[in-house]
Amino acid sequence: MEKMRMESMDIVAQNVENIGNLFPDCITEARDENGKIQKVVDRDRLMQKFSHKIIGGGTTERYEFTWVGKNTSRVEANTTTNKTLRPCIEESKDWDNTENLYIEGDNLEVLKLLQNSYFNKVKMIYIDPPYNTGNDFIYIDDFAQNIDEYEEAKGSFDEEGNRLFKNTDTNGRFHSDWCSMIYPRLILARNLLADDGVIFISIDENEDKNLKAICDEIFGIKNYIQEIIWEKKFAPQNDAKYFSLNHEKVYCYSKNKDNFKRNLLPMTKEQIERYKNLDNDPRGPWQSDNLTVATYNKKYDYPIKKPNGDIINPPNGRCWRTSKEKFNQLLKDNRIWFGSDGNGVPRIKRFLSEIKQGKVPISIFYHTEVGHTQEASKELKLLFDEKKLFDYPKPVKLLYRLSYLSTNNNDIILDFFSGSATTAHAVMQLNAEDGGKRKFIMVQLPEETDEKSEAFKAGYENICEIGKERIRRAGEKIKEEAGLNGQDLDIGFRVLKLDSSNMKDIYYSADEYDQGMLENMQSNTKEDRTDLDLLFGCLVDWGLELDKPYTIKEINGHKVHIYNDGDLVACFEKDLDMKTIDEIAKLQALRVVFCDNSFVDSATKINVAEHFKMIAPDTDIKVI
Repeated sequence: MEKMRMESMDIVAQNVENIGNLFPDCITEARDENGKIQKVVDRDRLMQKFSHKIIGGGTTERYEFTWVGKNTSRVEANTTTNKTLRPCIEESKDWDNTENLYIEGDNLEVLKLLQNSYFNKVKMIYIDPPYNTGNDFIYIDDFAQNIDEYEEAKGSFDEEGNRLFKNTDTNGRFHSDWCSMIYPRLILARNLLADDGVIFISIDENEDKNLKAICDEIFGIKNYIQEIIWEKKFAPQNDAKYFSLNHEKVYCYSKNKDNFKRNLLPMTKEQIERYKNLDNDPRGPWQSDNLTVATYNKKYDYPIKKPNGDIINPPNGRCWRTSKEKFNQLLKDNRIWFGSDGNGVPRIKRFLSEIKQGKVPISIFYHTEVGHTQEASKELKLLFDEKKLFDYPKPVKLLYRLSYLSTNNNDIILDFFSGSATTAHAVMQLNAEDGGKRKFIMVQLPEETDEKSEAFKAGYENICEIGKERIRRAGEKIKEEAGLNGQDLDIGFRVLKLDSSNMKDIYYSADEYDQGMLENMQSNTKEDRTDLDLLFGCLVDWGLELDKPYTIKEINGHKVHIYNDGDLVACFEKDLDMKTIDEIAKLQALRVVFCDNSFVDSATKINVAEHFKMIAPDTDIKVI
């Protein structure tokens, strides 16, 4: 039986395989640092595919965006992790039924673990990362520069001993450190996007140029959609030295621009009222539109005879928007309007019943439509009994609009800098209004709150506690306001927490131990890990989504976990005999996993694969 990897997807191996599928002659073999033979890409051969000149044998100057630490941050995106996600039922809401996830932990590690289960599945990502204002705490990843170089920065430490440091502008690598932080996360984020997926990133003027250059590289300039301007303030700052900065940017990129289809915004009452039926047309209300265009085409420059007999030509430098033949068809179909007296400039009729039921969004998001910073703070305070628990949240209406424009029923929405969980709030609100079944995945580092802050005094020791409580309170409020329509509304979430591997160190270095030592081991797994921990570790390893239902069935006195009606069946108990193995095989699951020491004797372990071949030949079996 094959052993489970119990670590994140090997992105390098996956990329090598993908390149090999396209260019088999570019794949060769080499020994790694441990002496093992690995498939690798011959760089010169690959580059030769894209050049008419000979590649190799020298260096050339080229246009590129780089910074100190870029190469190591690129490597970090490809580095696997053997950490795991541990379920926390007691902090979850409606664990058994919800399809939403709230994940606590460093988002770089979490993004790596999500690669298996959510690769190419996320429709929309929104992030509001640190803006690098000189007061932000930047997470120093393992690959970053020597910690000793930051002794002057009074940071805090997470449970793993990694430092959160305040990235002040006195730091010699002020911009480089920020770029190194965001770069690998965006590489991993792109992997998660569906082919028609889109990412929105909030940013201000401190790092907007660097972010744009990084996104151009990772997503491709051709997949740039728009720079959205959000009017975050409704009044000028009178103490501004030069200009009152009243906006932020939201960069929008797609996974594949040709596949991304944005939705239209709903038409307002005022817009609908502009449609009249001045000639009692049986097709209903209409609105007239300009018949001329500025892009001149000689074929579209022709005289038109009005109903009163006058001749009219398009203005100088312009032409009609349709050919003469098409115009005559429109005229015959009563789609041309010359005014109530028949003496006006010809205009084309647009019927309300025929237009797309919505309006095209513009690149400026006004505060009157999507909220502003004060509104965002106020709506959060209202949820928490007028307590200010979080600085600079985003308004729900902003995230509502982004979600409305880019997602539909059953889509997955990810926010891996979730903060106060505004994105989750907006997703629930949108689902309540349109009956959608969108699912959210929130990821947040449990950064501790300041002991002097109102949040800490209110009992919230870290940001995650605020985010989870916001989802609980907002969900109940939305469901109550939705009335009967909220009966099927998913306002729950499963809490998962990033932790070290479920497996003992020996699991990853078994080659260093002799067979006798391994056989005498009681278990490969750590003593403090539960069956549920192991189950979710297997889900991550096997690439199954983490929001599906599961049941526990007793077979011959042994607990058997059945995930999503047989996508995975797991039994981690000891002393499994062949009778029990056969009963598990009869479940006809797609995948089955046991512990390496689950079997009553070595003969049973040896015969497991053969019995499955006879009873459930399509089942994939592994052990941990």
